[in-house]
Amino acid sequence: MEILKVQNLCKTYGSGESRVNALVNASFTMQKGEFAAVVGESGSGKSTLLNCIGALDDPTAGKVYLNGHDIFQMKEAERTVFRRRNIGFIFQSFQLIPELTVEQNIIFPILLDYKKPDKKEVEELLGILGLSERRNHLPSQLSGGQQQRVAIGRALITKPMLILADEPTGNLDSKSSQDVMDLLIKASRHYRQTILMITHNINLTSSVDRVLRVSDGVLTDLGGNYDEKLS
Repeated sequence: MEILKVQNLCKTYGSGESRVNALVNASFTMQKGEFAAVVGESGSGKSTLLNCIGALDDPTAGKVYLNGHDIFQMKEAERTVFRRRNIGFIFQSFQLIPELTVEQNIIFPILLDYKKPDKKEVEELLGILGLSERRNHLPSQLSGGQQQRVAIGRALITKPMLILADEPTGNLDSKSSQDVMDLLIKASRHYRQTILMITHNINLTSSVDRVLRVSDGVLTDLGGNYDEKLS
């Protein structure tokens, strides 16, 4: 089942001699449950790609379809609600609310929609994250790896169509980085969650289904063994 379709996506900054082509006709698709990594040098266009797919930035040209919905044909207010309900974000800097506990941070996206969290689902997710005993801790009482696990839980709780992870291990040591990767892989398999992750660490791509590379705004699909893992 195709979840994401990116079609001829372009992003240009400036004009004339200062013109920068951050993305040049990027096109690819992702299937439900697929875990893909985007690699490339700093300034290659990786974050621009992720921001456009997540509707945090408007492309200069091209289309982004999420489960068949053309997100840039929506009005801004409609797109904001659609993004909140269907796209989960994991950032390098965690971006947790310091005054809220672990559990409150995780369920916050549900409360924003004026909905009531399912207690059993919250308990299951806390268990998968290894945070059951820290549910009432504040972010300041957690390690970096634990804070990133909270951020992953916040992205998973709404069961989004797509999770976008921007350097999720960038601020972590090697042990915590591997723990976070293991958790993302588990989420991909357990929840059949579709995940697109940016990383500068090529060593973290060995377990993903597919690798995409961005160089000077040009995207190349390096392939993977996603079909083999489904069989």
